[in-house]
Amino acid sequence: MTETTGWSGWLARNRAVLLTVAVILLYAAFVQWAWGWPSILAAWREVGIGAILLALALLVATYFVRAHRIHDYFPHETKGRFVRLFRVTQVHNILNIMLPLRTGETSFPLLMRSEFGVPLAHGTSALLVLRLLDLHALLAAAGVGLVAETEYRLWAWLLWLLFLVLPLAVFPIRDPMIVLARKRLPEKFANLVDQIDDGIPRGLGRFVRAWALTVLNWGVKVLVLAWVLALMGVMPLAACFGGALGGELSSVLPVHAPGGVGTYPAGIAAGAAVFGAGKDGATLAALAKAGINAHLLVIVSALAGAAISLVLPHLANRKGGSK
Repeated sequence: MTETTGWSGWLARNRAVLLTVAVILLYAAFVQWAWGWPSILAAWREVGIGAILLALALLVATYFVRAHRIHDYFPHETKGRFVRLFRVTQVHNILNIMLPLRTGETSFPLLMRSEFGVPLAHGTSALLVLRLLDLHALLAAAGVGLVAETEYRLWAWLLWLLFLVLPLAVFPIRDPMIVLARKRLPEKFANLVDQIDDGIPRGLGRFVRAWALTVLNWGVKVLVLAWVLALMGVMPLAACFGGALGGELSSVLPVHAPGGVGTYPAGIAAGAAVFGAGKDGATLAALAKAGINAHLLVIVSALAGAAISLVLPHLANRKGGSK
């Protein structure tokens, strides 16, 4: 093999990593040119170390909720191996954040097959259903901002509650709906319908737990992000929830950039603007700064979760050895 071929092969194998690094560096340079990193990070001094640590702790706590959701989804395969499962979920989370265009999602079924023997097709189907639950819970959590705009009127809360429990109302009629979908949808959607059917838990209890853990996860995350945006001056309250929704939607849609750089803060600004934030130049600049800081908080929490997943096995081994 020639040196050129070896170099070309190395570039081909590492192109995703190189693209991610290049995009992050360009983004950092742009932020420095547009506002300056000292100006961006100055907002954290106003927020205070206590609020920062609390926000980080709550975001990291959601990673344990996610891992427990997977544990409950695959109880036989993951029984007695929660620490290993937590590491798998953190690897999946980091890859999701850092790789572009949602390519990190493919790691989940591969990791579940290699670590726990979950069939690839079933892991993929379960991930699809979990992502549908994620999208529903994310919209429900952000809907609290819309309720706030109505001054918390009873009819708004009732509509929100109806939307929140919609998956539970649909579950008892899942089989007729699957049959209807197979009959009415074009043939090209047949595989998608089969995946959804395979991924939905058979028992009502397991489905309710998956729904409840999903609502808890996204409820905490959206509330934390909305709170942080409010601390950084985003107004009104609905705009804070809209910003949290916009940022997270940007991370679950195919337009996700490597590391979420650019797309996540832009999603926050767009969501906040749609939910009532001002659209003048000064307000949009403040939204951009708040969005960048909220994105940094998400990145740091993901790195903290990954670090914990590396430490937990050693702690578990030490505890086991001390018995």
